[in-house]
Formats: sequence, C-alpha cells, structure tokens
Amino acid sequence: MNRNSREELLKFLMDQKLMITTAESCTGGLIASAIVDLPGVPKIYQEGYVTYSNEAKEKLLGVSSETIEQYGVVSEQTAIEMAKGAAKKAKADIALTSTGVAGPDGGTKEHPVGEVYLGCYCKGRIRAVRMLGTGSRTEIRMQAAERAFCLLDEMLSEERS
Repeated sequence: MNRNSREELLKFLMDQKLMITTAESCTGGLIASAIVDLPGVPKIYQEGYVTYSNEAKEKLLGVSSETIEQYGVVSEQTAIEMAKGAAKKAKADIALTSTGVAGPDGGTKEHPVGEVYLGCYCKGRIRAVRMLGTGSRTEIRMQAAERAFCLLDEMLSEERS
C-alpha cells in the first residue's frame, strides 16, 4: 500500500467516524506515527499503546499470561488478544497490533528474525496474519507497519463488498 492509499484509508475512517487505536510491540509506534502524519486524525485517533514487554501487554491490554505462556508473545493468539484489549480500553472501532522479532538478534528456529504477527480488530471482527519481513531491523519494522494498514484495508474491503 502506498502513502496515498494509507491517506485514503484514514480519510475513509474519518468520513465514517470510526475510532482507531494501536497496540504495538516490535513496530514501537510506527503504526501510530503513520496515522498521526495525516492532519485531522485527532477526530479518529485518541490513544495508542507501545507494549514492548510481556508485562505491559498484560497490564495495559489484558493479554493473558496463559496465552503468552502457551503460545508465546510472538503468536497469532497474542496479536488477537492485543487487538481486542486495545479496542476495548480505547473504546475504538478499530485496533491495529504488532508483535514479533525485528532483529537483528532474538530470533530462534521457531521464531526467526522478521517474523511478525499483526492483528486487526474491526467493528467486532478480528483477524491476525503472520508475515516474514526481510532486511534490517528498521526495514522489518517498516514492512510490518505497512502490512498492518493492508490488513485493515482488506477487512474494510470485505465489509464493503
């Protein structure tokens, strides 16, 4: 998705008066930053969360310690719980989340560097996707943030069709 598409997507949210929030781990605020780049977004974006630690995910978003213990912090289940928790806490219609391994270290055989799970809560529907980014830490984080907007666009397109 290019910058114009992201702007169009956010303008659509403004036109529809849909509140959006973010809950980010490995992207560290890049999704939120892309949202606030557009003038007028305070109408739809009031708060977001950077929950880098497991404790922050539990305390701020309500991710269960059982989910983290059973599936790991880098998982579809954690991304989903982050999205549900962020939407509930912010009273938002939409929540975008990220959790993953941006590198250059921290990767394992089960969770290689570049593995990111993105979650999207959209008006009661929820989805998480796995992506495998490549390149530097910054490139992986940027790819993940961009893919989060693609996920939201996909969910909104399904709703409109």
